[in-house]
Amino acid sequence: MIELLRKRRSIRKFTDEPVSAEAVETLIEAALRAPASRSLNPWQFVVVDDPELLRQLAAAKQHGSEFVARAPLAIVVCADSTKSDVWIEDCSIAAILIQCTALSLGLGSCWAQIRERNHNAQSSAEQHVQALLGLPDTVKVECILGIGHPAEQPRPLPAEKLQREKVRRNRWS
Repeated sequence: MIELLRKRRSIRKFTDEPVSAEAVETLIEAALRAPASRSLNPWQFVVVDDPELLRQLAAAKQHGSEFVARAPLAIVVCADSTKSDVWIEDCSIAAILIQCTALSLGLGSCWAQIRERNHNAQSSAEQHVQALLGLPDTVKVECILGIGHPAEQPRPLPAEKLQREKVRRNRWS
């Protein structure tokens, strides 16, 4: 696991090669194995491989989601907000597990934050995605993960660049 974390970087450029059905099933399994508070499992996942739908998802927010249009696959991580008061945390855990699983399969991925972001002056990114995918109002959107075969190889973050000053032992001071 630490080796995956050492080489994991956000990938925003993908080749045209589709993600295999077997890889998609493995990603879905990883998502469904994600831990959730009190085992309530509020998360829901919408797997998208339709190019036109990917293009429309890429326009969900004003900046930072355009890479989804170039991904052969996206997983929209959302949750039934009526099932748990910590659905945001549960979705976040599931999303990073999907990303680490993607990396373990030789795929790249990037997270497009949707919750609390604007689509335009009149509507939120979440409202855009809800309308686009036909989600009920109670199903809230945390993020969109763009996934595919990497067309870029960013260098891993060197160990000496880790922000060790953010770690304290036993007490704050």
